Amino acid sequence: MRHMETQEKHPVEPIVEEEEINLLDLLRVVVKRKALIIKLCIVAAVLAIAYSLSLPNIYTATARILPPQKDSGGGGLSALLGQMGGLAGMAGISGISGSGDLFLGILKSRSVADGVIARLDLMAHFQAENADAARNALAGAVKFQLGKDGIITVSADSKDPKQAAVLANAMVEELGKRSVQLNLTKVGVERSFLEKRIELVKQDLKKAEDDLRLFAEQNKTIKVESQATATIAGVAQVKAEIASREVQLAALRSYQTEESPEVKALKSSIAKLQSQMRVGEGSGSGGLIPNVGKVPSLGLEYARRLREVKIQEAIFEQLAKQFEAAKLMEAKDSSSLQILDEAVVPVNKSKPKRSLIVILSTVTAFFIGIFGAFLLEYAEKMSPDDRSRWEEIKASLRLSWTKRQALPK
Repeated sequence: MRHMETQEKHPVEPIVEEEEINLLDLLRVVVKRKALIIKLCIVAAVLAIAYSLSLPNIYTATARILPPQKDSGGGGLSALLGQMGGLAGMAGISGISGSGDLFLGILKSRSVADGVIARLDLMAHFQAENADAARNALAGAVKFQLGKDGIITVSADSKDPKQAAVLANAMVEELGKRSVQLNLTKVGVERSFLEKRIELVKQDLKKAEDDLRLFAEQNKTIKVESQATATIAGVAQVKAEIASREVQLAALRSYQTEESPEVKALKSSIAKLQSQMRVGEGSGSGGLIPNVGKVPSLGLEYARRLREVKIQEAIFEQLAKQFEAAKLMEAKDSSSLQILDEAVVPVNKSKPKRSLIVILSTVTAFFIGIFGAFLLEYAEKMSPDDRSRWEEIKASLRLSWTKRQALPK
C-alpha cells in the first residue's frame, strides 16, 4: 500500500524518445527534388554568364613609391653640411623622418585629387557634373596601400589600360609636388629665415662700406695698427657667430616652445657670446677680444668703421654658407620621394573574374534549391492543424495587401 501511495504522489513521467535525423531521409528529399535543384543551378549559371559577359574589362596599373627615410647623418651630403656648420648641424635638419602614414594621408587629400583631376581633365573623363562627383569617381578608381616594409602602392583601375597607367603615375607625381609645397622638412623654415636675414645683412654691409669709403675719402689714407686689426677680426668672428645662432634660434622657435632643450641651449650660447663681446670690448687686456682704446684719433674712428664692414662681411659669409647648405638640403628633400616602380600599361585585365562569378552563383543556387526542396517536402507532409494555420496566415496577408491597395494615394 505504501508503495502504491508513493507512485500516486510521484507519477512516473512517460519517456519521449527524440526522433533522430536520418541522413538517408534527407538524401531522399534531395534526390526527389533533384529536377528543381538542377533547373535552379542551370538558370543561375546562364544568368551569371550573361551578366559577367556584359561587364567591361577593367585594367589595373600599379606604381610603388618609397617615402623619405630618416638620414643617418653619415653620408656625403651630411658630412658636407656638417663642415659648413651652423644650421646644417642642427638637430632634425639632416633629413625628414620617413612616415608612410603621412604620405598616405597626402595621397588621400582633396588637394592631390583636385590636382590630378585638373591635369588629366577627369571631369570630362568621368562625365562628372561637379567637382565632388569627380573626386568620388577618382576615389573609386584609385587605391592606396601602405605595406609593412614602408612602401606605398598606388593602384589605378580603368577600362583603358593606358589611362590606368597615366592615372597611377599622375597620383605619384602630384604627391611629389604637394610634399614639396608643404615643406615637409624643417629645412624650408630655416632657408626662409636665412633668406630674410641675408637681405638685411646685405643692406647693413652696403651702408658700412659706404661709410668707410666716405670717411677714407675725406681723411685720406689711414694706417691701422696690428692690434686694431686683431680686434676687428675677433669682433667680426664673434658677431658672425652670434648672428648665426640668432637665426637658428628664430627658426627653432617657429616649431618648438621656449622650454625646449634646444632653444634653451641656443639662448645660453648666445648669452655667453654676448658676454664675451662686452668683456672684450670693455677690458682690453682681460677679454678675449683685444681693446682698440689706444688707437689714436682718426685711426680709431677709421678702425671702428672698418670693424663694422668686417663684421657685416663675416656675418654675410657665415649666413651665405648656411643658406647654400639649406638650399642643398631642401633640394635633397624635394627629390627624396623615390619611385621604385612606375606604372606601366597592363596587358591582362584585373577584373571582372567571370569564372568566379559563375561558380559562386551556381553554388548559391544549389544551396537555395536544397532549401526549397525541404520547404516543399515539409509543405506536403504538413498536418491538418498546421495547414489550417497556414491558410489563416495567407488570408491575413491577402487582407492586409487588399487594404493597402485600397488606400488613396
